[in-house]
Amino acid sequence: MKQVRFRDPAGSVRTGEWVDADGDPADTTTAGTGGQIRFGDQTYDPEEVDVLAPVDPSKIVCVGLNYADHAAERDKEPPERPLLFLKPPNTVASHGSTVPLPAGKERVDYEAEIAVVIGEQCRHVPESEAMEKVAGFTCLVDVSNRDDQDREQNWVRGKAFDSAAPLGPVVATPDHVPDDASIELRCNGELRQSSSREHFIFSVPELIAEITTYMTLEPGDVIATGTPEGVGPLSDGDEVTVEIEGVGQLTHSVTRE
Repeated sequence: MKQVRFRDPAGSVRTGEWVDADGDPADTTTAGTGGQIRFGDQTYDPEEVDVLAPVDPSKIVCVGLNYADHAAERDKEPPERPLLFLKPPNTVASHGSTVPLPAGKERVDYEAEIAVVIGEQCRHVPESEAMEKVAGFTCLVDVSNRDDQDREQNWVRGKAFDSAAPLGPVVATPDHVPDDASIELRCNGELRQSSSREHFIFSVPELIAEITTYMTLEPGDVIATGTPEGVGPLSDGDEVTVEIEGVGQLTHSVTRE
């Protein structure tokens, strides 16, 4: 199943399923590029409703430097344990949104990430049970203000500004997403990032076990698993598309404040 949240023409927020043109599960239609949304016995054209972020997390737990090639391009050593930081709820933006970049900053980057959505409240989860807590996967862009990130320790200015985490368009259940699922990012149609889940330094079970050692994860919380090499700067009017195998495509644009 590929679950989607949307606002219907009457203004009500609904949770439906992204399906193909024939109403079947969207295996042959990439969510975010075609198909239709089904809610009960009604169907909607995704272009005629407001597609919302697929979850409303209490927090996004982000993982830094989880690909060796990205660590290298940032002139960092791969970490010995997961490097964690937080994005609060104000950072969430949706498929099709326009993200305002912070004013007066020389460099704000895109970072494509495979995001894990938690399905139930959990704490102290062993690696062997971690995947039981996963509701599914979605696409995320970690929009990063490098001017301030490189000057501060806790990355609040660098990572936690409004709309700094476009998310969506759907939550795909784990059976849709291969263990070696590919991830790609295109900026204005040009391929900039390309890798796969098999290149993680720390696996999803390892991340869940580590995070829940320190904090409780709630249903709908998100773990952003890190970005591969190829990050780069955003300019006014750029369009960013992230595609994850088994999930679909998340597209957003940016504007300079």
